[in-house]
Amino acid sequence: MKHTISVLVENKFGVLSRVAGLFSGRGYNIESLCVAPTMDPSTSIMTIVTIGDDRVIEQVTKQLNKLIDVIKVSDVTERDCIDREMMLVRVSAEREKRDEILRIAEIFKSRVVDVAMKSITLEVTGTDDKIDSVLRLLRPLGIRELVRTGKVAMLRAEPRK
Repeated sequence: MKHTISVLVENKFGVLSRVAGLFSGRGYNIESLCVAPTMDPSTSIMTIVTIGDDRVIEQVTKQLNKLIDVIKVSDVTERDCIDREMMLVRVSAEREKRDEILRIAEIFKSRVVDVAMKSITLEVTGTDDKIDSVLRLLRPLGIRELVRTGKVAMLRAEPRK
C-alpha cells in the first residue's frame, strides 16, 4: 500500500542524504520526495511517498525518528489531509489537436504556460488521481515531455467549535 510520510527536519546540510540513505540502505523505494523550508527557516518539511505494508512503514518511521536531525515523523496516509502534486506537460499540438488539448486543460482547470508552433505546455495541479487522468487523456495526443513534483501534504485544520 502507498503511504505518505511527513517528516519535519532541521534545515541542515546532509539531512536529505541521510533520510534517503535510510530508505535505500534497507531496500525501500521512495516513490516521490518533496522537500522545502517551512515558515521557520531552520526547519524543512519532507513529504515522502513509499510503498509497504504496516510493518514496513512502522519500521521506517522508527528508523526516521532515530535520526538526529529529525524533529517529527507522521504517517498521514489515513488521516484527514490535503495533498497536491504539480505537473508540467508538453504536448504535440498540430493545428487539428489544439482545440482538444485546450478543452482537456479547461476541464481539469489546468493552465497553459507555453505555446509554440508545434506544442502546448500545460501546468496541472491536483491530486495524483487528477494528474493521472490528465495524462491518460493527453497520451494519445503525443506527450513530448513531462515533469512531476512529488506530493505535498498537510493535515486539515481542526474544525472550529
